[in-house]
Amino acid sequence: MNKLHKVLIATLLAGSFGSIAVPAAADTVIIREAPPPPRAERIPRPRHGHVWAPGHWEYRHGRYVWTRGTWLRERHGYAYNAPTWVERDGHWVMERGGWRRGDRDGDGVPNRRDHDRDGDGVPNRMDARPNNPNRS
Repeated sequence: MNKLHKVLIATLLAGSFGSIAVPAAADTVIIREAPPPPRAERIPRPRHGHVWAPGHWEYRHGRYVWTRGTWLRERHGYAYNAPTWVERDGHWVMERGGWRRGDRDGDGVPNRRDHDRDGDGVPNRMDARPNNPNRS
């Protein structure tokens, strides 16, 4: 029985090593050569419940490759940021796009600075009509 316990413990330990979570490597692309200018795309008709993700250049296998734009299913409460190339210290870095928490109330102002929705200078908490910029 003692030998069986040792085998069982060894099996459990061996199985646990295969399931240890290891953080994924950062998906950062740094290039010395600037990306080509964006291509003009014909955007298809809008689709209900979808957001257009514009095309962009990606760097694969030592060269830039164009990735066409596509429609993505809309995520309520999130805004889509397209991937962009940014120059830093003489190198080009791709900032991956993706979904981020955005404008939850749909007023066009990100929630982190949503203190004056209509831009009339009166804070929302003191404004009787915070969504009406055209009142007199």
